[in-house]
Amino acid sequence: MLADTLRTDRARLTPLTPDSPDTVALRRACRARKDLVSHRVAVANQLRAHLRNVFPGAVGLFKDIDSQISLAFLARFDTQDRADWLSPKRLAAWLSSVGYSGRKDPAQLHAHLTTAPHGITGADADTQAHITHALVAVLTTLTQQIKALSAQITAQLAAHTDQHIFTSLPRSGTVRAARLLAEIGDSRARFPTPETLACLAGVAPSTRQSGKLRSVGFRWACDKQLRDAVCDFAADTRHVNPWAADLYNRARTRGHDHPHAVRILARAWLFVIWHCWQDHIAYDPTKHNALQRLLNPNQQAA
Repeated sequence: MLADTLRTDRARLTPLTPDSPDTVALRRACRARKDLVSHRVAVANQLRAHLRNVFPGAVGLFKDIDSQISLAFLARFDTQDRADWLSPKRLAAWLSSVGYSGRKDPAQLHAHLTTAPHGITGADADTQAHITHALVAVLTTLTQQIKALSAQITAQLAAHTDQHIFTSLPRSGTVRAARLLAEIGDSRARFPTPETLACLAGVAPSTRQSGKLRSVGFRWACDKQLRDAVCDFAADTRHVNPWAADLYNRARTRGHDHPHAVRILARAWLFVIWHCWQDHIAYDPTKHNALQRLLNPNQQAA
């Protein structure tokens, strides 16, 4: 079948240019960081569940269980017995020694420790502390490696020829812009139309027809990494871009749930991104006609 297609439609076939080595390297770094973040979330959940059983006061003491200050606290005060030694003054001195710059007053943190359910004490607590130290060590390593990969991604993105396109998008940041660039790639021939990009990203519905029967549903066959990157970007743009917020809100008004509304918004963004990507230009809100019509309805009417 492939040979016959080549014989009959050779004139319609064009050679596929692979992504550049820089893009492939960036894609691997972004996916490796994403995997490490997933591992960090899993270990953080495991640590939180463990502490609820042996040391409930440490849960919710700081904003994130995997933050630097939270891990430092658990490394020093790993059991209820050691936490009971603390007073507001001693806690304030320890926080100052580790450079804590949070907004919570030490007295407030100490009150959290004293009002929480009392954890286990004695020899059993010392035994459980080994588990706490093991999970803290894993989280510390994961956090350090994620930071190292983030720095590497920042350097790779800055050196990429297409970085100005994706960093100009609203709420793109650095890692998010790098993921979009890495998953879309730099081979323009791969996506001759914005529809092809939307379909591979899984944000366009799948239409199936047999005779008089026609169904439109969720597109399961797609690039999952690309869909995740595009939907993550689109979901956040609705907080800063009026056009994105309007598209999302109208989709929700029509009865679509949040994931469906985000995919609708992601599909619209891909049409914008595709044109910027094909023309090698940065996103400019002043040239985004749909956004300008929404911002200046009276001027457009005139």
